[in-house]
Amino acid sequence: MQTEPEKSLVGAEYEVEVGPVAHGGHCIARTDEGQVLFVRHALPGERVTVRVTEGAEGARFLRADAVEIHAPSKDRVEAPCPFSGPGRCGGCDWQHAAPGAQRRLKGAVITEQLARLAGLTPEEARWDGTVAPAPGDKVAKGEVPAWRTRVQYAVDADGHAGLRKHRSHDVQPVDHCLIAAPGVTELGIEKRTWPQMATVEAIAATGSNDRQVVLTPRPGGRLPIVELDKPVSVLRVDEKDGGVHRVHGRPFVRERAADRTWRVGNGGFWQVHPMAADVLVEAVMRGLMPKKGDTALDLYCGVGLFAGALAERVGDKGAVLGIESGKRAAEDARHNLEDLDRVRIEHGKVEQILPRTGITTADLIVLDPPRAGAGRKTVAHLASLTP
Repeated sequence: MQTEPEKSLVGAEYEVEVGPVAHGGHCIARTDEGQVLFVRHALPGERVTVRVTEGAEGARFLRADAVEIHAPSKDRVEAPCPFSGPGRCGGCDWQHAAPGAQRRLKGAVITEQLARLAGLTPEEARWDGTVAPAPGDKVAKGEVPAWRTRVQYAVDADGHAGLRKHRSHDVQPVDHCLIAAPGVTELGIEKRTWPQMATVEAIAATGSNDRQVVLTPRPGGRLPIVELDKPVSVLRVDEKDGGVHRVHGRPFVRERAADRTWRVGNGGFWQVHPMAADVLVEAVMRGLMPKKGDTALDLYCGVGLFAGALAERVGDKGAVLGIESGKRAAEDARHNLEDLDRVRIEHGKVEQILPRTGITTADLIVLDPPRAGAGRKTVAHLASLTP
């Protein structure tokens, strides 16, 4: 017997009191009937009219945008970006909140996640509950810092570069992204058209003048001749195997962090905020307190950022093993740390490589897995090493 499909509520409007912030760029509210709403473009404590963007009667929750603000929060500001707001670019979640309020919201999210996932209070996690701006990110109310050194533009059917709308494949054309770093903006990606391209990723390295564009053609698409406002190397993503190949220029960029230069090839992963790598190294080393002679593991090590910082601190009698599944990243890590004899980089999956090493104890472990996590078996193995 077939059941009737639940009635869609997309487009329905409700006037609601906005509750606390939640992970994912939204706040929680409820309809008069008690149905949960995940509301974007609102702030805790506001009274707003929301319009449902996803969901149906009987669903566990609905997604909605705040489309009219009846009682605004004192933390609300006019979004500086003309492309921010309901139904527009999905790249920024909180441009309608003052910078200090954004940090408080982030602190609230971390506090909630610690409690829900780990059963810890901030005090038990040895955190004071505050979120500090990265160096250079302190800006006036109503402004946004230009920090993003890697921007992936989507390309619409007419070849115009833009950014995707929230939870959508639709493209919002833009003529300037306010949070793009100056090195990205100066390439002028938005000023030209990109026929037959699906995406254009612009990369502006930190600490060098290296600029790179990574092109992903549509199926059967031909690469355009790339003439931008600054010297740039060009890579393309192969539609068959997903591999990244050099078109012209260097196949890598040189990033600068932790007093070293890091080669990052084929559009590989690097923190997008120019200060993030240094801030993270400082925080991780402060947490680990490495000593001369320590043995350390850097798992999912990428191009070797934490392995290098550890190697500098454990000295000649210490040892660092890095494991990375990406072939090019592992090659880059070996290149980046080739002057440090006490570092070994292994290419492969952590859950496969680590058991084969024969390592039975480790003093320190840096664990930076992808979003899926390290997995229960790997975590149990790490615990058995009594770090």
